[in-house]
Amino acid sequence: MAQDPVDPQQPTFDGPPLSLEEELAAAKAGPEPKPSIETVNESLKDGLNRCPKCGSTDVRLRGSTGMLVCLFCRNEWQEARVEEEFGLGEGIDELEGTVIASGAEDIQADVADMLTFKCESCGAEVVVDTAHALNARCHWCRHTLNVNQQIPNGAVPDAVLPFKLTKDEAVEKIREFASKRRLFAHARFKKEFVPENVLGVYLPYLVIDARAESQYWGKGEVQTRRWTEKSGDSTVTYYAADVYQVARQVSFTVDDLTIEGSSERADFGPQNTNNIINTILPFDTKNAVKWNSSYLVGFTSEKRDVNVDAVKPVLEDQLLSIGRSQVHESLDRFDRGVRWEQEKIDVGGSRWLSMYLPVWLYSYQQESNKLLHYIAVNARTGETMGSIPVSQPKLLLAAFTVGTFLEGIAGTILVASA
Repeated sequence: MAQDPVDPQQPTFDGPPLSLEEELAAAKAGPEPKPSIETVNESLKDGLNRCPKCGSTDVRLRGSTGMLVCLFCRNEWQEARVEEEFGLGEGIDELEGTVIASGAEDIQADVADMLTFKCESCGAEVVVDTAHALNARCHWCRHTLNVNQQIPNGAVPDAVLPFKLTKDEAVEKIREFASKRRLFAHARFKKEFVPENVLGVYLPYLVIDARAESQYWGKGEVQTRRWTEKSGDSTVTYYAADVYQVARQVSFTVDDLTIEGSSERADFGPQNTNNIINTILPFDTKNAVKWNSSYLVGFTSEKRDVNVDAVKPVLEDQLLSIGRSQVHESLDRFDRGVRWEQEKIDVGGSRWLSMYLPVWLYSYQQESNKLLHYIAVNARTGETMGSIPVSQPKLLLAAFTVGTFLEGIAGTILVASA
């Protein structure tokens, strides 16, 4: 991230309000068209992903290598990285407006999930339910047909980050995570815990590059004196401080910021713990490749169901948070801290890409309160985090035991002092 913190002027306004004629003219002009990056994999538009060596369509991902493998001749290959293919690692500091890749464009609510393909090999019609899968076998010639064209229902992204950890490696990670917490785990969970039931799932994310400028206004305090005074049987500490008006401004860029593309995953309600997914970030999104649904064979996936405009407020909140961290080092003189009272973000330009990210997921529903617990493994880095149901009596017993132990230590100290 590039930064350039300076002290701005006090908040300014964008100028006088528009006249009625100007407002009517602006409304008539309508929103500016959004530039797009076309990411459709044209080589796969017929729905057949053929092995470049033998022509077989029996293709899937080999997790240990992150490459596609032909199950007939064992040839391995991979799609090109989108970073180089579409120039996504360049020009962030020159972004203007909102640039949206074709796989991240608005979802159309009336687009059906059921697609009918004509098999190019034998001519039969094959139906694919994109709500649950993006591959299907022709029941006549056994060729695998893949959904690779970007249909406006959120099912097909711009890019995919392939699985890297195998299922066995994920099971070991989950087993290790749970074993460290077995002491306070609910007895039923320990009895029913089967890490082999882990599932590989591709989760939808919007990956964003952005150029922004943020401003902050507030009050900072510099302590000048500190003293204590007697108040009954206790003492009260007082301090004196000089209070200053503080203003900061910083320009910065962000590269590959990831935000949930599923409204359900972004809902951190009381009946689920799916926000655990955010604790296994970041993913090495620089290694994402061009979309090819063969990467999904053997895994499940969730469709993106939110549009860019709906996510922009989330982006702005995260950018404001990043900006605050950028200016933090310039606040050392305010030893009593700074309280921000007003802030502003100006996103000069942003670039949006839809991407599937790989997660190994173990879930367990607690019967007593119907809370759904998850243990998630980042299928690229192995980072593991989760939630397991705990036994309240065990926690209370532990708290009581620790409290009694501390009281005993305090009593020993008092006796020794006496």
